[in-house]
Amino acid sequence: MIKVLLVDDHHLVRTGIVYLLNDVPGMQVVGEADSGEEAIEIVKDIKPDVILMDLNMPGMGGLEATRKLLHTNPELKIIIVTVYGEDPFPAQLLKAGAHGYVTKDCDAGELVKAIRRVNDGQRYISFEVAQKLALTYIPGQENTSPVELLTHRELQVMMMLAKGQKTQDISDQLCISPKTVSTYRYRLYEKLGVETDVELAHLALRHGILDSNPEKPAIEGNRY
Repeated sequence: MIKVLLVDDHHLVRTGIVYLLNDVPGMQVVGEADSGEEAIEIVKDIKPDVILMDLNMPGMGGLEATRKLLHTNPELKIIIVTVYGEDPFPAQLLKAGAHGYVTKDCDAGELVKAIRRVNDGQRYISFEVAQKLALTYIPGQENTSPVELLTHRELQVMMMLAKGQKTQDISDQLCISPKTVSTYRYRLYEKLGVETDVELAHLALRHGILDSNPEKPAIEGNRY
């Protein structure tokens, strides 16, 4: 039996995936969390085989949650299930140790296949994402997004600032000083050519860092 933990702040998305996976032979959803913080708290008690992790959540996002979970539990297998199919997210998350990456518009069969492959110790990246990653890293091809220049921590801070989080909240969640958060903010301004958090948020929307349609429905497709 493959034990699955769902981490997503949208109840409707979790309900749809639970309904799907609990009907799959040899697969069971053993827990749900609506934030990265909650996932970190419950993972030691339910001991899942595979975690399905959303990327854009209030508080600690999927990127930081993945990094922290794998730091303390390197045997965990994490699949990112998100609306984002564009770089830099797939590359950043794979570097952080995620084992799979699928988008929420995949069909049910692909999600089930991803879980089984990752549980067997393989990596799984949906075809569209893999194709974009391959094209991104063709030698001599120019990067089209300035976001690709950001480090892991800069990308984290950018996501949080773009969502309107306050300096102190970011400081508390990332365990860094408010002064360090301000340093990251102005470094982001310089790298991305913006002057305010509002401009930063607009840029984040243009490059897919923010979800402009947060009420996107749960994964669709045939049931397995």
